[in-house]
Amino acid sequence: MIIIVDFGSQTAHLIGRRIKELGVKHLITTPDLIEELLKSEKPSGIIFSGGPSSVYEKNAPTISKRILESNVPILGICYGQQLIAHLLGGTVSPGKIKEYGPAVFYPDKHPLFKNVQKEQLTVWMSHGDEVMKTPKGFSIIGKSENIKVAAMANEEKKIYSIQFHPEVEHTEMGIEMLKNFLNICKEEPHNEQIDVRGIVRHIKETVGSKKVAMAFSGGTDSFVAGALIAKAIGKKLVPIYIDSGLMRKDAMYKVTTLFPKLFRIRPTVVNARPEFLAALKNVVDPEEKRKKIGALYVQLFEKESFKDKNIVFLAQGTTYADFIHSKSTKHAALIKSHHNVGGLPKNMKLRLLEPIRYFYTDQVRYLGKLLGLPDEVVRQQPFPGPGFAVRIIGKITKERLDKEEQADQIVVEEMEKAGQQNKVFQYWAILTGVNSTAIKGDGRFYGEVVAIRALTTKDRMTADWAKIPYDVLQKISTRIVNEVPGVSRVVYDITTKPPATMEWE
Repeated sequence: MIIIVDFGSQTAHLIGRRIKELGVKHLITTPDLIEELLKSEKPSGIIFSGGPSSVYEKNAPTISKRILESNVPILGICYGQQLIAHLLGGTVSPGKIKEYGPAVFYPDKHPLFKNVQKEQLTVWMSHGDEVMKTPKGFSIIGKSENIKVAAMANEEKKIYSIQFHPEVEHTEMGIEMLKNFLNICKEEPHNEQIDVRGIVRHIKETVGSKKVAMAFSGGTDSFVAGALIAKAIGKKLVPIYIDSGLMRKDAMYKVTTLFPKLFRIRPTVVNARPEFLAALKNVVDPEEKRKKIGALYVQLFEKESFKDKNIVFLAQGTTYADFIHSKSTKHAALIKSHHNVGGLPKNMKLRLLEPIRYFYTDQVRYLGKLLGLPDEVVRQQPFPGPGFAVRIIGKITKERLDKEEQADQIVVEEMEKAGQQNKVFQYWAILTGVNSTAIKGDGRFYGEVVAIRALTTKDRMTADWAKIPYDVLQKISTRIVNEVPGVSRVVYDITTKPPATMEWE
């Protein structure tokens, strides 16, 4: 077993997933519990995750030095590397150049980089501090363009560390590095498949004779969650679609036509567009938007579900990425509340049922294929639960909502015409709330700037901006400026995640 020590980084859970995919058992714990678990669990290896703190700050998360003398192989990642250096007498300081996103790494010949054939790799960094001086007994085993100690090791103590994140998909050969560490730990892989029957059985046992109201959006996540529940309890599932006016137009088709065709269960549609616009009136803060949307969703679901006294569960398509982004800990700040998680009221009367809560997006899609769902469901783009509300920066009005919907539809149409829909994970338009000067009809025009965001990713934990052909971007820009009222210009967002989040809000 590998123990992962979570120093406040969302990626601790992603490290866990990668270790599990490599066929090795793992356990995620906090710094204060690691010493006790080291005795009780007798792990074959320990991984220190990244984290947002600086090791020299007051109250920064730390561990006992005894852990580093345990003779159990240790891999430190990002903050984990800095903590190892700090505790063992090295020097950690703010970096002259802070790195967030892709960087070039030059590995030395070392068991941690076995089978890594390239002399340089693209890796994903996310740090403001760096190791300036290694502790006694450590050697440098890799550098980057900007930092001298991008990787270090002490063979005698069996301690290895790297400044970048091998667990994210955009780090070249990152999984191979994790595999090499598992080899150092002498871990034997075993295969573990997603147990659809087990999930279905658990749902059936949990629900019993009661009914489930499904918060159905037509997106991949809610569709797969709904399919699992329908398979488990049949017509005791009551799908409810709250038409907030904040979703793309194709959502209604998937809800009212496709789901009934596949499962012979017709969702209830509640027209609530006026209520959502009223709730969001003059709301600017994105967290407040999410919370108001979440609270209104639940209020409407409860109102609809109380018509049947046997409904005691509220089912949602919440994924692990939603859960992690909405989670804050002692050492980790909240990134943003997902409306399904942080946006739910505390006094909710229905019990939550979230069958895909511990799956990432690519796993959810795989589940969908196992369930026999069509590609138009499984391969569709993720769409945020709060919908266009978080793609409109600033106040939401009927006029701005119409503009966002029109601009977004142009992006979708042109990307599909260009055959980009299966090459790019997600693409959309954002009303930025920023105005700039343009010339229309030989006259000065002052209008809003629309931003385009398009990303490639596997699990949404990290993402790179999509290299869309220039002519496609040109068509999108021309159409939006010409067809969407009040738009002066179009810009393309080329920021990776990290440092940016996927959505602007």
